[in-house]
Amino acid sequence: MKRTHLSSAIGLVLGLAFIVPLHAQQANEDAGAKPTAAKQTEAKQLEEVRVSARRRDESLEKVPVAITAFSGEDMKDLQANSVNGLQGAVPNMNIVQGRGSSSAVNIFIRGIGQPDALQTFDPGVGMYVDDVYYSRIQGGLISLFDVERVEVLRGPQGTLYGKNSTGGAVKVVTKNPGESTEGSVEAGFGNYGRREGKFYLGGPLGGAWSASIAGGVTKTNGYVTDPATGHKYNDEDTKSVRGKLRYHPSENFDAVLSLDYTKQDTGLTLGQPVSVLKRTDLVFGSVPLYTPDPDKKYDFRTRTSFDPDKGQQLEHKGAALNLGWKLSDQWNLKSISAFRKLDSNSYIDIDASQFELGDVLVKFNQKQASQELQLQYDNGSNLQAVYGLYYLRETVPSHQEAYASDLFALAGTPITFLRTIDDDLTTTTVAGFAHMNWEFVPSWTLAAGVRYSSDHKDYDRTTSTFWGVPFSAINETVAFSANKRWNAWTPTLSLQKQLDPQTMLYASASRGFKSGGFNGRANTAAETKSAEYNPEYVWTYELGMKWRSADNRLQANVAAFHSDYTDFQARVSEVQNPGAITPTFAFPVINAAKLKMDGIEFEGAAVFGQGTRLSAQVGYMDARYAKFVDHRLNPSDPLYNPRLHDHVPFSPSWTSRVAATQAFDLGDGSAITIGADWSYRSETWLSVDNYDALSQKAYSVTGLFGIYDSADGHWQFRAGVRNLGDKVYKTDGQEFSSVGNIRTAYYGMPRNWYANVRYNF
Repeated sequence: MKRTHLSSAIGLVLGLAFIVPLHAQQANEDAGAKPTAAKQTEAKQLEEVRVSARRRDESLEKVPVAITAFSGEDMKDLQANSVNGLQGAVPNMNIVQGRGSSSAVNIFIRGIGQPDALQTFDPGVGMYVDDVYYSRIQGGLISLFDVERVEVLRGPQGTLYGKNSTGGAVKVVTKNPGESTEGSVEAGFGNYGRREGKFYLGGPLGGAWSASIAGGVTKTNGYVTDPATGHKYNDEDTKSVRGKLRYHPSENFDAVLSLDYTKQDTGLTLGQPVSVLKRTDLVFGSVPLYTPDPDKKYDFRTRTSFDPDKGQQLEHKGAALNLGWKLSDQWNLKSISAFRKLDSNSYIDIDASQFELGDVLVKFNQKQASQELQLQYDNGSNLQAVYGLYYLRETVPSHQEAYASDLFALAGTPITFLRTIDDDLTTTTVAGFAHMNWEFVPSWTLAAGVRYSSDHKDYDRTTSTFWGVPFSAINETVAFSANKRWNAWTPTLSLQKQLDPQTMLYASASRGFKSGGFNGRANTAAETKSAEYNPEYVWTYELGMKWRSADNRLQANVAAFHSDYTDFQARVSEVQNPGAITPTFAFPVINAAKLKMDGIEFEGAAVFGQGTRLSAQVGYMDARYAKFVDHRLNPSDPLYNPRLHDHVPFSPSWTSRVAATQAFDLGDGSAITIGADWSYRSETWLSVDNYDALSQKAYSVTGLFGIYDSADGHWQFRAGVRNLGDKVYKTDGQEFSSVGNIRTAYYGMPRNWYANVRYNF
């Protein structure tokens, strides 16, 4: 068999056996307008997907990186209102609303993420909006109202994207105004009191100027009801707007100024206790307060005295200026300047019960300023390169209050307890990088790059503990200051072979670096002595194939990887020793572990007949600890637990999804499209310390939707249902067992439906 026939046969087998998706089939279509009904029913081929994963525009099929891309319309077909709607759609990725916050996103890719949600901990997956880095997971639950595309890059991206992208990166690209006027308005409603509205308007202003403005409002009443009070929780109340002003006098210069603002104002985000909650009585010892009932689902409670107005507020705003110059036929210069401000004021009921064991206020005011310069080279043939400099300065002052009047008692009489924390973290990052792509002989391409990062952190912290009524005596005040600089080299190397126009093979090696830091939960003098922890590093080796059939009806991507992950920053809970009177309150962060991850990922899509599309994703991963340093694994330790670290958190062995859409021509040019998807996730552990209560058994979720498109493309009606089977499943967890034995699980939304109408003009 000839080489071209062999590669086509391999691709056909993969495409038919796995029908694995590559989304973004309309990635270059307008974000503001749905394709006409005729286009939907007549579609017989997959569209080319363009991405900017390597800091330049290129076909996804030519990039030796595992990437999944989604257009704005793809996100709608995923029934996603924010980035956590990608859950299930990307192999070996976990992306959910994070840990008791209505505004934070918890992202793990290939077993790497951020084990603690506190703002002093760095993410393991980089979040970027229009190439601007979002350094905190708070404010990362981005609403999708003017999105052109979303790219998910799996594996370390340390060369081109820098620190804190050891697991990968999520890139959101919003729509720029163009030369033609376009826009849309959309309104919708659903159960749980859902109301939403969105709009987009963009076009020329005259001369070389154009502008756009987009916005969205989403509100729900909440899907959790406290049975004791009737109050609603886990609601939505988000308002977002983005404006862009573009100056494009010629092909030699392009400038885009972007301003965005988001405000969220919700009630508490409640989870459910999954372990026995305990009070420490200084006379009687440990006293159970609450025992979970495994037969009761969604039995959410909070303190009756908790003011329902004490919810979660966030304001997130920023400005960015992207400038591009064409210096010559071969050289381009790009500048990305940005300033962002994030103000969060959130009450969190960590124990998720009617008791006051872990009721906290977390308030912080983050600012970040960044500047990136890129010098890009393309000889128009076989050599492309990018050279860059990067600077970021971030300040995160915060104030926290922890109330626990039910945590302690003296012979049955509660002892009031309050802890206040004031800290301030300043991070300064500078980096330089270079990356080259060279086709050294026909069909063989070598890509290589390296980045040098220098990360400096200054941290100040004061913790005060108050006992008694009404907090009349200060028990202890602990203060400490620290600063440290970490430097790292993060190279990448890949070799790719274009077997034929349809098939590309590649092999790559890349290194990732996640910054060191200081434990934002060190509250005692003893803990402050070991508050510093070192950076994490990962080397990932990957083999992949990207294939598309000659008739553009089938597409399949395959990637196999091995990762060596060292110095894992594990936040654990130091529970009290048997017989001890008082809890330890300790939450040490230790570079505890070496991990190994092996996995394989399949993606692709298929088009059959007219208007029929099938897609699926399959990811398999074996993530395990090669070493975990924890005294509780020592058989002689009083807290010995040999299974405490058997499983890597947020790293299910299997993730998969199958989806299908079918468009029907109604004869007058209008069309109806129906779609369905089914996603599966095997057993998932929700904390570093493995307790059975903080795990989720394997489960699957199904969704359905239907769309009517008018013949002229102006009107669209869309309705859908998510979690059709009303599955009860955990998505995230809080593990604070050193305080009252707190272990809290958060759950996905029950079955919910919606109906939207959109007008395009």
